[in-house]
Amino acid sequence: MKRFSGDRTIDGVKASVDGRPLDPRLDLHRYTANGFEWSYEGDEPRQLALAILAEHLNDPADAKSLVEPFMKAVVANFDNEWEMTSADIDAALQALGSGSLRAAS
Repeated sequence: MKRFSGDRTIDGVKASVDGRPLDPRLDLHRYTANGFEWSYEGDEPRQLALAILAEHLNDPADAKSLVEPFMKAVVANFDNEWEMTSADIDAALQALGSGSLRAAS
């Protein structure tokens, strides 16, 4: 099970998966050149949503199709520090009506 986390530090925001920096997946789509952010709706949270979903689902098309609802329902509501597991993401996707999508193990 993967563990995603984010933190606001004096050096800026940090997002990681299993302790390593989370790939912003600019190869899939570039919403912003400003990196990740969260706790509001916008381009930086959208980039974070794409990165989380792409890592979790291992399916670029599904990740891209779910960015907007996942960003609005989940990423825009993160606190300054946050943590999610693969199970948390599955539960969020199911709540968004995407329960048939599952992470590739």
